[in-house]
Amino acid sequence: MTQLLSLSRSARLAGVTRAEIQRRIRRGELTTFEGEIAVSDLLRVFPQVSLDNDDALERVQRIKAMALPRSHDADTVLPSPEVLRSRLKGMGEALAAKVSALDAAHTLLDDVEARLAQLGQAPTQAGLQADIRELADWLAQSHQALTDRTTLDREAQLLAKDNFLRLMAASVKLIPSGRDFFVEGDESILEASVRAGLHLAYGCASGNCGACKARVVSGEVRKIRDHDYPLSTREKEMGYMLACSNTAVTDLVLEAAEALSVDDIPPQEIRATLQGKEMLDGDLISLHLQTPRTQTLRFMAGQRALLTLEDDSAAELPIASCPCDARNLRFLVRRRPDRPFAAAIFGDQVRPGHLVLIQGPVGRFVLDETATAPAVFVAFGEGIAPMRGLIEHGISLDTIESFHLYWQAPGDASPLSLEQGRWCRALQDALDNFTLTPLPHADTQEILARLLADHPEPGGRRFYLAGPRSRIEPLAEALRNHDVAADRLSMEFLED
Repeated sequence: MTQLLSLSRSARLAGVTRAEIQRRIRRGELTTFEGEIAVSDLLRVFPQVSLDNDDALERVQRIKAMALPRSHDADTVLPSPEVLRSRLKGMGEALAAKVSALDAAHTLLDDVEARLAQLGQAPTQAGLQADIRELADWLAQSHQALTDRTTLDREAQLLAKDNFLRLMAASVKLIPSGRDFFVEGDESILEASVRAGLHLAYGCASGNCGACKARVVSGEVRKIRDHDYPLSTREKEMGYMLACSNTAVTDLVLEAAEALSVDDIPPQEIRATLQGKEMLDGDLISLHLQTPRTQTLRFMAGQRALLTLEDDSAAELPIASCPCDARNLRFLVRRRPDRPFAAAIFGDQVRPGHLVLIQGPVGRFVLDETATAPAVFVAFGEGIAPMRGLIEHGISLDTIESFHLYWQAPGDASPLSLEQGRWCRALQDALDNFTLTPLPHADTQEILARLLADHPEPGGRRFYLAGPRSRIEPLAEALRNHDVAADRLSMEFLED
């Protein structure tokens, strides 16, 4: 019987990104069966898969740990004893079923051997009798070899490793979208989905509003925290639970509402706390805001939010962080003495601990989450802010084949000398499919020439451009003249 694995589990076992698995599928190297991959096919394409240790898996985890912001609320890695006990029980039942099926197969083989032996002795044509005896001998030898087998083949070893990993993390598949993600340790299903870059519906994230209610189609969940929102008896019978208050015990199929476009995300108003200000250069400050634990901001990477200080000065700024860490939001503020908001931020009156009103999100400059083609990001100055959110989100989704960021740093600064540049360098060190190219202060044609030299067939790429309109519009027009379709170009215009 062919053993099948989901794309996410295949990537996890092979120690590569899911984007790499999808690239191999597009090239015809891997074949899928109803969205899953045969174990034998995976081992054929990735013969270097380690079956003795988890170095490859740890490498993938290190990539995400280095590239993405970490949650400050939960550092748990191992599941709780209760979850482990439930998973072991489920695996024990599955193993018992396999052993029972194997015993039945051995019994069947014994019966077939006996019947063939009888046929071999029965009066019949000499040629047929010899064929039956030959078949009986072959079956007996094969049966004995199966019984005497002391070493597992590579497919069995890979499945054994997969079973071990299932103890550490459960897979959740969402319907109707078909997206999937892993629930690590003892985190909630909602926390895991946000970390994976998905947009499950939620509100308070603390069990009060019921917005994250979802139906368990198959699998087992366990409540990890009490909630005030009441589920009716009928809802419980149908398998509904709150994603913020439950973890996955086994692999799940979950029917849940997802935001698939910016129109699916409601407007929100949150009072966040200023955690810190970091001077990036003489004219640029990075703000770190943290939302209340019970009211995180739902947004799509690349969107903007309106920030209002206690003196009522306000500014609408791109969110320079990923939805996968929605409590910790970052924004870049340019020094502009004529703007009250910027003047306050650069002054001494706004300090850590101040409350900042966040309203949003707004904007349609977001990642195309259905696209797996190589992505090219071109940022001018503060355009790096939304790009950071897009790239981190793309890494968390793990479906884009490659990332190439071009950045023209503000002023005369070198990109690698700034905080955003250090973030880029960390990505280059951690990922083999991320490239940073600093852009000189050159005209559109020179920049276009550089893009075409690196990507001679730009029509097969997805382009994201952010910066002053005077820089973005001419570059977008030049790319359209080189066969880049309009629906493969996304633009975010910032102030000159």
